[in-house]
Amino acid sequence: MNAKLGAVKGMNDILPPESAGWEWFEARVRDVMRGYGYQSVRTPIVEPTALFVRSIGEVTDIVEKEMYSFTDSLNGEALTLRPENTAAIVRAAVEHNLLYDGGKRLWYTGPMFRHERPQRGRYRQFHQVGAEALGFPGPDIDAELILLARRLWTVLGLRGLRLEINCLGQADERARHRAKLIAYLEQHAGQLDDDARRRLYSNPLRILDSKNPALQPLLEQAPRLLDELGEDSRAHFDGLQRLLRAAGQDFTINPRLVRGLDYYNLTVFEWVSEHLGAQATVCAGGRYDGLVEQIGGKPAPACGWALGVERVLDLLAQAGRQPAAPAPDAYVVLAHAPALERALQVAEELRAAGMRIVMHAGGGSLKSQMKKADASGARHALIFGEREWLAGEVGVKSLREAGEQQQRSVALQPPALLLEMLMATPA
Repeated sequence: MNAKLGAVKGMNDILPPESAGWEWFEARVRDVMRGYGYQSVRTPIVEPTALFVRSIGEVTDIVEKEMYSFTDSLNGEALTLRPENTAAIVRAAVEHNLLYDGGKRLWYTGPMFRHERPQRGRYRQFHQVGAEALGFPGPDIDAELILLARRLWTVLGLRGLRLEINCLGQADERARHRAKLIAYLEQHAGQLDDDARRRLYSNPLRILDSKNPALQPLLEQAPRLLDELGEDSRAHFDGLQRLLRAAGQDFTINPRLVRGLDYYNLTVFEWVSEHLGAQATVCAGGRYDGLVEQIGGKPAPACGWALGVERVLDLLAQAGRQPAAPAPDAYVVLAHAPALERALQVAEELRAAGMRIVMHAGGGSLKSQMKKADASGARHALIFGEREWLAGEVGVKSLREAGEQQQRSVALQPPALLLEMLMATPA
């Protein structure tokens, strides 16, 4: 006997009834995105490895340790399963010259891949929804993206998400801060953990994001990037704050919020929850004005965010909002084999009229079929027995309310009286 094969560790199947919650969530995402004028874009799951090395940063954890990379056996090309999608969206915009006639508002959804230790809210295949606004330079688009996420929380019925913002300034401002930060941390090198020592000269800004409790007092006193901001960066950040206040959105300025990708500048932000354990970040993003040029396009500003679908669904479950798949309107019970053709015809006519109809398959007694009809959640059973077949009728039995079985003619095309009866009871 062959050994049973299972899914790759950290890559999960999404099965009914759980998949119904995913569909419900995705439908609401589509509605919110359309409400803000964002258009859907789909990029390949596999991209050139160089795309992520160039954009995310060669000394980031993602590139150093987490990417699923391989060499194409046909042409020797270095390829990677996408660990995030912003770089791919920008690559597509550059490759297809999307910005030739002005800015674009885009959104996406799909699986991403990172080789991490699987835990709650962090999987090796995980799913993101993202919104990217390319070609817009001002803080107004930063605010719009944040408010778009807020609108989604409202539509989903999620509460308690908290917004943190920061400003990373521009390259020269980060360079000044980097020198001061390294000097400060060198003075306290004995207090650094192994991870911080490894990053001290390659990516010191990421040390500020350390979750090690022992480092927190040291990091609280570290030089702040906000203190290095020039006039333009400060004006951009102040403008964002004014717009958020005008929209009634509370926020906290977190000077240690840096994000884990090298392409960010100016605004960065996170929506966080206290109900997800260590993986508190639900949605995160910011401005990445240099990425379009970095990937080979003409210089263009850009801003965006991505949310973790699994984390949002976790929050929905905790809030008691786990949508189920819509129940069928009717379940077809076939108690007389010669009636199959008529039952199929009637079922198709009802589906064409917008009804959800499940046909019984696999045979069985009337009693066993009625049990399955009830278990399906359908509001009615449509019974095609010998008596109904001879009379050109169908028996209609309510499965959710008391009452006698009724007979309806199926001679009309479509069976108008049957359809009227099924639609009379609200779903």
